Amino acid sequence: MAYRNLLTVIPDATAIEVQIDACLALARRLDAHLHVLTVGIDDVQVGYYFAGADAVLQQTSMAMANDKAEALLAEVRKRLEPEDIRWTAEAGVAQMGMLGDLVAEAAMFTDLVVQALPYGAHGSDGGEAAVEAALFAGRAPVLLVPDTGLPADFPRHAVIGWNSGLEAMAAVRGALPALQMAGTVSVAMVAPPERGPKQTAPGERLSAMLSRHGVAAEIALLAKTHPRIADVLADHVRDQQADLLVTGAYSHSRLREAILGGATRELMAKSPVPLLMAH
Repeated sequence: MAYRNLLTVIPDATAIEVQIDACLALARRLDAHLHVLTVGIDDVQVGYYFAGADAVLQQTSMAMANDKAEALLAEVRKRLEPEDIRWTAEAGVAQMGMLGDLVAEAAMFTDLVVQALPYGAHGSDGGEAAVEAALFAGRAPVLLVPDTGLPADFPRHAVIGWNSGLEAMAAVRGALPALQMAGTVSVAMVAPPERGPKQTAPGERLSAMLSRHGVAAEIALLAKTHPRIADVLADHVRDQQADLLVTGAYSHSRLREAILGGATRELMAKSPVPLLMAH
């Protein structure tokens, strides 16, 4: 398996630079095809029209969203036309609540979705919605790129944030091509139990699985030195001089994480390196 089909969803102009640059680097290295979906999001929800509102309001709102998508598409084409990679691009329009359907259709034949960190300098409400649509509706692994972009020779050393959950395993499966490209891999477990449900040592079964794919992974058992697991993982990434972090996304509900916080949202806000997630 390899990443031969890349997708990036552009909801606003702030995302173009970091996402297109990252996609260009990956497409060249992987000899992959890049598909770009520019999105105009209609923020006016039908259910919130006041009684007697004219239908023209909805038509106007959708027309504005379409104009935005087409303007973004023109910018993307101008950026990609001089490049030497294979690419296609299209524009789409959706209301915020229906964005998942649009992204899911684009992601159906995609190996990897590349987006900017949704809470970084290049993030936005539309960017957050696009990331969640890719994770939940697209069911594709998503590579989130920090504001600094992809490092040279990415990936060299990867860290897997492992908690034995289904989301973490989905991320590992989606990250296998990247893990095989990396020179070294560390499986980081924060304050794990001494034995798993099958009476195995922490991380042992994952390490065995990865070894069958040609990935030699070292197990790192980390003490919970910070209240937030995201901070412990970030410290380990820096100590390891890693350039990729692989984790599951939203093991708790999005609403709970939005209100109370959680590792997914914290990493999306301040991951020091590119972050590969799946749900």
